[in-house]
Amino acid sequence: MRRISLWGLSTLAALVFLFSYRTSTGGTAAEVTVAATPAGEGQTFTGATVGTQEGDVQVVITVDGGKITSVAVPVHPTGSRKHDEISARAIPELVEATLAAQSADIDSVSGATYTSGGYRESLQSAIDAAGL
Repeated sequence: MRRISLWGLSTLAALVFLFSYRTSTGGTAAEVTVAATPAGEGQTFTGATVGTQEGDVQVVITVDGGKITSVAVPVHPTGSRKHDEISARAIPELVEATLAAQSADIDSVSGATYTSGGYRESLQSAIDAAGL
């Protein structure tokens, strides 16, 4: 009788654990914060959408007075916890580096090699479109 009740309790505990486990698809997408320029200031240039191993990347820059004043990344790898975490960490670093360098000559973010490469390629096409 003792073994049966122990077995029943352990089965119940296992079921509670399984039903309370959250999968990666149950989370929400990470938001990526980028620098912003007030509406009506500067001119925007959209870079090419670049396909990478991890997903597409597209960069939009705002140029005012011959300088990049804002960078947005409307298209980036997303849809899984891994992609959301990488994008949430890497994109702000890439944007900050772009605003500091004023070019696509920036370093990759560690752990986000594919996203960084796609970002730089899209950024360069936006810079070319801007004539910078």
